[in-house]
This record gives sequence, structure tokens and C-alpha cells, in this order.
Amino acid sequence: MPTTAEKRAAFRQLHASGCFVIPNPWDIGTTRYLQRLGFKALATTSAGFAWSRGFADGAVTCNVMIDHIAELSTAADVPMNADFEGGYAHEPAGIAESVRLCVATGVSGLSIEDYTGDMAKPLYDFDIAVARMRAARAAIDKAGGDVLLTGRSEGFIRNRADMAETIRRLRAYADAGADCLYAPGIKTREEIAAVVKGVAPKPVNFLMGFASDLTVRDLAELGVRRISVGGALARSAWGGFMRMAKEIAGPGSFKGFADAAPGPDIVKGLRG
Repeated sequence: MPTTAEKRAAFRQLHASGCFVIPNPWDIGTTRYLQRLGFKALATTSAGFAWSRGFADGAVTCNVMIDHIAELSTAADVPMNADFEGGYAHEPAGIAESVRLCVATGVSGLSIEDYTGDMAKPLYDFDIAVARMRAARAAIDKAGGDVLLTGRSEGFIRNRADMAETIRRLRAYADAGADCLYAPGIKTREEIAAVVKGVAPKPVNFLMGFASDLTVRDLAELGVRRISVGGALARSAWGGFMRMAKEIAGPGSFKGFADAAPGPDIVKGLRG
């Protein structure tokens, strides 16, 4: 089992060149299965974990999320990045404290987004958003851990699609100490290329949370460094579960179990 320091160093190295996929497990079993497939890094999904606990995304408390992040980070032999939502605080001082707790879990990276939690005004004012990112960076540095900080600007995924403003924010987050930049919700080749060019030479994370003809090779050619899937794997699992449950509750059929994974295959995937 690699040490925390070794995993953090490996995670930073992954961001130095090339393109890699960082899929999102939501429990120990999915963590182990994904790393057995050979993925070099993983990331938590706030949505996938929330659904597993019966909550909507964003409704899990900081303490519960910290425990979850620690559990997955400990279970993984590869670097684990934390989907740390908005840092579980509004003010920079609160961000610093929650980031300190997150770093202590042993994660290799974490992300902070600029979503307020209020769709009427979804993005923090620019200066506050930058101050929050700066506080996250300072907390990481004070903890002495080489944790990689990802700055997320949520405009495109919160119905505030404005490329110029998104790039302005991402550049400011880089200046405030973000190592990797992320604009969830961009989809087209043109949007992806604009973000990659706009924040260069910083690495860009792209969210592939939807059905698309774009491949890993396509995204690499566009300059994307890291590809995550957010809650899409969890939604895929829920999709199979819901279809089968409705089949049983409705027509009373069990034919859908023909597509279920055999138990021995699941165990093999978990244990290698």
C-alpha cells in the first residue's frame, strides 16, 4: 500500500502531461473495483454518495462527507481526489477549516466550487469566490501536505453559461493557488478548446457525465488533462436498479435479471 505522500506525488505527476480518466466511486466496493481495472486515480462523487444515503446532492453535512472521504481514501491504493463541493462554508475562514479537515483524511486532491447553493444567485461574487479559493490554498499549505487543489467555476452547469466570465474566474482561481481548473457543464469541442486555451498552461478537468461521441482520445487531442464522470457511474447503477425494481413492482417480471452481473464476477473484480 503506497503512503499518503507517495499517492500525492503520483497524483501531481499525472497532471504534468498526457490525459487520464479519474472515475468516481461512491463506496469501498466501487473503489476497489475501479482500481482493479487499472485506473491510476479516483475521485469521490458527492452526488453518488448522497444518493446512497437517501439525500439529494448537496444535502450531506461536512462531518459525514469527511468520514466518507477518509474511508475511500484509506481503501484506495491509488490517489483519491475529493469532490468537496463548495467547501461546506460560505466565508473564507470556514473554507480554511473544512479544507484542513479534508486534507487530514489523506486525500491527494480536492476541489472547491463557486456555487452558492442558491439557484436564484448561483455563483459567489467574484471577489468572494477568489478569496475562498485563496483560503483553501492557504489551508493546504499550512497543513504541509502536497494536496492538489482544483478550482471549479459552476456557471455552465448552473444555467449561467458565459464563457468569458468562466475563463475570468478560472484564471483568477489559478492565481489564487488552484493547480487544476474545472468548468463542469461545457460540452462542445469549441467550449472545451476555449477553456483549455483560456487557462493554459494549467491542466483542465473535463466532466463527461453524459452520453457523447467524444472519446478519451478526442478529449486528449483537445488538450484535456483529466476526465471525470461525476455521478454518472452512480446514475448508471441506479438506472439498472430502478428499471428492475419497477419491472418487479409493475408487471411482476424477473426477466431483467438476465443482465445482472454474476456474483463471482463481482467478487473477482473486487479482489483481482
